[in-house]
Amino acid sequence: MGEGMTSLPPGFHFYPSDEDLVIHFLHRKVSTLPCYPDVIPTVHLHRYDPWDLNGKALQAADKFYFFTRMSQSRGTPNGHWSQVGSDELITNGGRDVGSKKTLVFYIRDSQERIKTNWIMHEFHLLDGSYSNSSGGSANSKQKKCHSTKECNKWVLCRVFDSNGDSQSSFRDDSTELSCLDEVFLSLDDFDEVSLPN
Repeated sequence: MGEGMTSLPPGFHFYPSDEDLVIHFLHRKVSTLPCYPDVIPTVHLHRYDPWDLNGKALQAADKFYFFTRMSQSRGTPNGHWSQVGSDELITNGGRDVGSKKTLVFYIRDSQERIKTNWIMHEFHLLDGSYSNSSGGSANSKQKKCHSTKECNKWVLCRVFDSNGDSQSSFRDDSTELSCLDEVFLSLDDFDEVSLPN
């Protein structure tokens, strides 16, 4: 999928966990396997400042999601992304399958750099094998990246303004719901709906 706005069908919400992003999306992108739903576009990170992602990346609530090729430079037209803290490991079934880097966006202003509230989580696959995307058991068929070089080419990014108001007031920021969680939660509301006779 090229650059351009993608959207989910009406009534669907996109709240993947870190593990979902690595296993069900990034792994499939690197392995050139089909991804359902195929909603995360590819965006050239260096072409856009974070406030320009609307219409280019998948927007879900107050977050933008997109694939991009890894680059040493994370510069944009008006600033750059700078890593803060250390990498966080992403696990699946007790095995490390990916990592998450946290970056902050800085605006270039002549002599100084100005820190903004824009945050990017950059998801990477770890080299070597990881379980297939169906989330099978430890005895299930294992997939490897075509090469270490291919594993390191693609990253999946989640960008958001840390001052933005979340549209889901019932959620704690430390808890991410998967798409299936959202479906099951919405079924609870079905009892309250009265259908015409």
